[in-house]
Amino acid sequence: MTAPLLLKGFEVEMFTGRPDGTVVGCADDAARSLPGFMVEPDRRNLEYATPPLADYRQQLGQLLEPRRTLRAWLRQRDLTLLPGSCLSLGDSRIFERSDPANPYHSLIERTYGTRVATASVHLNFGIADPEQLMAACRLIRCEGALLLALSACSPFLDGRATGVHSQRWRQFPITPPWIPLFLHHGHYIQWMEKQLRLGAMHNVRHLWCSVRPNGRRRPHEIDRVEVRICDLLDDPLELLAVGSFCELRLLQLLADPGRHDPLWASTMDADALATLADHNDQAAAKQSLMAQLHHWRDGHPLTAAQWLHQALGDVEGMAESCGLKHWLQPLYGILREGNRSMRWLRSHGEGKSIRTIVRREAAALERREHELHQHLCEGTPITACFAPTTSLAAP
Repeated sequence: MTAPLLLKGFEVEMFTGRPDGTVVGCADDAARSLPGFMVEPDRRNLEYATPPLADYRQQLGQLLEPRRTLRAWLRQRDLTLLPGSCLSLGDSRIFERSDPANPYHSLIERTYGTRVATASVHLNFGIADPEQLMAACRLIRCEGALLLALSACSPFLDGRATGVHSQRWRQFPITPPWIPLFLHHGHYIQWMEKQLRLGAMHNVRHLWCSVRPNGRRRPHEIDRVEVRICDLLDDPLELLAVGSFCELRLLQLLADPGRHDPLWASTMDADALATLADHNDQAAAKQSLMAQLHHWRDGHPLTAAQWLHQALGDVEGMAESCGLKHWLQPLYGILREGNRSMRWLRSHGEGKSIRTIVRREAAALERREHELHQHLCEGTPITACFAPTTSLAAP
């Protein structure tokens, strides 16, 4: 019998700016004018979230509709949504406060500055049992580098190539700096309470890491795993593809924890696994799909692309039985053509300016959203939309 799909929801952060790629902040104004949009501490990016739904086609609609509303509002101001997870054509020396009166935002600006001025997606999956949820966090912690390798899209900052594929994750302030692999729910509670007593965290939301438990009354009441390592997956189909891959790995874990929970299925202890995962994350931030990683099962080396090919083969049967096989298809395009950072850096190496790349990608994204909306309205299959969004081959 096929396991039911998990409830899932997505938090999407995006930069706003002019069609020529110049970043222009307006998140505070947009959030006041439009329901459902939230501000980040820096006003140059804003956030919206989809409700918890199991069905992927419904999630596609929930990802698209707020952007249609937002784009209409932005168009009146000659603004658009910009691709990428860093300030590609911005000024990272300056922090542009969205809410000058917010004391938590003051703390973030004072402590981290524009290291937090990034855009990303967070993927949330509902798991009611707290011990199963902790196992899910362990698995995603140990495989998070694969998700970053697929999603990397921040090779530029302040009008220059940074030399890495995910500048966002390289500058992201992991807080606290060392986070263990949680052994069980009680371990997570004790550790969180200790960090709050020590002042290493300022509140329960101040656990900034690749994946964390979430819920209404953290750390005691938790009901979802929040995946935070991904760069911005602005193409909704690529986001849903990564989401379906995550979900399949979680379903495999729930069905057979002895085989898929790193705490029990690895030759390494918990501290070694945490260290390995953090090193893999940094390697993926630097070279994404080409990065040499070390597998959590026994530490053997392989590239992110090789690991992903193996993992996709492992979930193929479950994907077929769960009806998710076609939602995975964009991942094969990413593995074949490269992620956003790899494609953009190829184009930059061929002589295209960063402004040209950002401008054309922003226009391509708007066309993509329109195409997907038309397919949803007409009730037609979306399989024809599985090619990568990038427009760099266009004349």
